[in-house]
Amino acid sequence: MASPDLARPDLARPHTTRPRIVITGLGGICALGTDAVAIWEAMCAGRSGIGPITTTPLHELKIGCGAEIGALPDHGIDHKRLVTMDRFSLLAVIAAREAAAQAGLALDGAAAARAGAVIGAGICGFETVEDNYRGILLEGRPRANIFSVPRAMTGAPAGQVSMELGLRGPVFGVSSACASANHAIVAAADQIALGRADVMLAGGTEAPLLWGVLKGWEALRVLARETCRPFSADRDGLVIGEGAGVVVLETLDHALARGAAIFAEYAGAGMSADATDIVAPTVEGPAAAIAGCLADAGLAPGDVDYVNAHGTGTRANDLIETQAIRRAFGAAADRLSVSSTKSMHGHCLGASAALEMIACVRALTDGVVPPTANYREADPGCDLDVTPNVARRREVRAAISNAFAFGGTNATVAVRAWRP
Repeated sequence: MASPDLARPDLARPHTTRPRIVITGLGGICALGTDAVAIWEAMCAGRSGIGPITTTPLHELKIGCGAEIGALPDHGIDHKRLVTMDRFSLLAVIAAREAAAQAGLALDGAAAARAGAVIGAGICGFETVEDNYRGILLEGRPRANIFSVPRAMTGAPAGQVSMELGLRGPVFGVSSACASANHAIVAAADQIALGRADVMLAGGTEAPLLWGVLKGWEALRVLARETCRPFSADRDGLVIGEGAGVVVLETLDHALARGAAIFAEYAGAGMSADATDIVAPTVEGPAAAIAGCLADAGLAPGDVDYVNAHGTGTRANDLIETQAIRRAFGAAADRLSVSSTKSMHGHCLGASAALEMIACVRALTDGVVPPTANYREADPGCDLDVTPNVARRREVRAAISNAFAFGGTNATVAVRAWRP
């Protein structure tokens, strides 16, 4: 891979005076695999993890496809702790363990006090909510599970990750629907930039393949009948998935001092709000988030090679995201490689952007753009290079990941190839 022009300060260094922040570990679990390596290999192969939901009762749901994990890896968590954890916390812990192990973190004493976690979730521990609903209202149980509140609360995954890894620095949850993981990554980077931590684990988690959640999505009439086909003219909706993704962020000085392998550099982020409608997206909000991200990262439009799109596969999102990318990148949009990995791992809500960050980082390190799977028919309104069906080799100097959520909350994060 050719080196970028390091004489250009806007490309070689972050735009602001914050310390350089690097990524030293990746962890993930979703329908594509139970670790980040397997997930990336499946993405590069264009393999879809979408299929019939088999692991949970769907009752009278009309649509039964999803992107489910299936068998979990052997996690070895003690039963006394396991009973305090909803599935979304368990998935977060599995992903965080992997990321920490890959980063070679050894945290105790003063180091533990300077390490934290921010984990996003779009909903909450709905496994616990649904179990209590069915138990109390339908089956006549006299009481709720004793751990119902600590299992279901949105901040539970961050707390469980901190207990698993001994993190005693800033630890909290973030919830902004489908932008949760990107907001968590930004919040974690901010803790480092503000001097509150040297190391932060950041990402998102979700376990929404349950009757109650899927029934709500069914009512919105945005679920696909068969599979997810982002940017394809015959797309008919999104597919809900489950999973978790976590990255390890730390200051460059901290990473170098402990001899850590560095995979990429956190470059910057942009956040915005549509401030118009709770579900209908606008062009202006996403375009502002992308433009703000480029400015924060000190990246010119021509410096970015890959965009991991929000790319849900709905009629409105894909058309509006195309327009937002064109507005933010101008003429440079025509040389971008764009793809939606949701076509393979589904829309994992609060976990989506964390899984998509794995794709961005590995695109930088491997020089491979993962494809948009299930693509069948060109849509004149989605006229970007969406990398249909087959991965593409190309130099990726910088990548951005888009996350645009219900509520009109938008977050775009940029990473760049690591260069000393």
